[in-house]
Amino acid sequence: MQVAVDKKQIPAREKLINRFLDVRTYTETLCRPLQTDDYQIQSIMQTSPPKWHIAHVTWFFETFVLPHFNPAYTPFNPVMDFLFNSYYYTHGQMHPRPNRGLLSRPTVAEIYDYRAYVNEQMLQLMHNIDDSRREELAFRVTLGLNHEQQHQELLLMDVKHNFSVNPVKPTYRDDLKIPQGQSRPVRWLEQAGGIHEIGFAGEGFAYDNETPRHQVLLRDYRLASRFVTNGEYLEFIRDGGYDDVALWLSDGWALIKKENWTQPLYWQQGDDGWRQFTLGGMRELNEHEPVCHLSYFEADAYARWAGKRLPLEAELEQALSMMPVTGNFTESDFLHPVPASEQGQWFGDLWAWTSSPYTAYPGFKPLEGSMGEYNGKFMSNQMVLRGGSAATPAGHTRATYRNFFYPNERWAFTGLRLAEDA
Repeated sequence: MQVAVDKKQIPAREKLINRFLDVRTYTETLCRPLQTDDYQIQSIMQTSPPKWHIAHVTWFFETFVLPHFNPAYTPFNPVMDFLFNSYYYTHGQMHPRPNRGLLSRPTVAEIYDYRAYVNEQMLQLMHNIDDSRREELAFRVTLGLNHEQQHQELLLMDVKHNFSVNPVKPTYRDDLKIPQGQSRPVRWLEQAGGIHEIGFAGEGFAYDNETPRHQVLLRDYRLASRFVTNGEYLEFIRDGGYDDVALWLSDGWALIKKENWTQPLYWQQGDDGWRQFTLGGMRELNEHEPVCHLSYFEADAYARWAGKRLPLEAELEQALSMMPVTGNFTESDFLHPVPASEQGQWFGDLWAWTSSPYTAYPGFKPLEGSMGEYNGKFMSNQMVLRGGSAATPAGHTRATYRNFFYPNERWAFTGLRLAEDA
């Protein structure tokens, strides 16, 4: 699942505890705008109820950390192990994913009691662990905290979709900052081909699917400095992009006809023009913002219409490795992509689709045991995305980070960056 923390960089006991409290508290902060009824909703199979998310990330610590260091640990309630296991089949059975929204019990209050119990047990463990095992504990806690940060983003994605299917279009937060400014002209970053190295190496945390570092052969190429905007995507729509079979991969064409897709997810056209559903409610479509919530098929079709292509993941990693890891993340408090600055858009805002299938790097080895199920077993029929989004916590992404989704999925904060051969 994840690569071990560099042994020379194990956090001090207090630092680890503070980090644990910060991440755990932030999850509950994200849930604070929700009403009790909101915790229960699951709009599609891909989403999960907020209640399930906050229980599952607690389950992770109760399952993979506490009993590992304390064989006498007493679970809060043994039924939680079945209800909130996600897909760790080597660990045990789980409640079916499509039916998570049917779990009216345990109640929201009981789930928060569960979190409080596990938090207290974790704090006792981190305070009292013997120094001889502190390094091992730091690895597992760090792994669990990064896992929880992933679910913080999933929580926002899922709440947005859950609210979008409600005819009254509820607002998650009415105090979110609203993006301002105009899009900048596209600049093309030229990169030399040849043999390059990609993949994680060095200090700090990374997931196992980012390793090992290895060589790749690239041709000379160019990358757009920013994402495609709503206004540019409107041109694709008005030019009949969703009706031109020549632009679409076969599976994509079958999908858009079956589902009657004629615009990105969350767009609506009315007598007064285009509007877009956001976590801040319904808004007039801002043509300067990056177009978001596109499937891989839509991104690929647009690129073909524009006479360009999607970047390879190695191309995008090479470019990202030269950029500071700064941008529009969750803490910016937009929870929505914003128009590009003069420096362009590299990290944050939207996960950029690449044309690379999600497969193992040469020499890849997953973690041993149940935690090794997290990444490796999904290396089939999915595509890689890079860079992070406006719903990604700051500090959680990096140039080597490999996100992945199925090509038909578009409820995530996904966007479109163009590339071309030089």
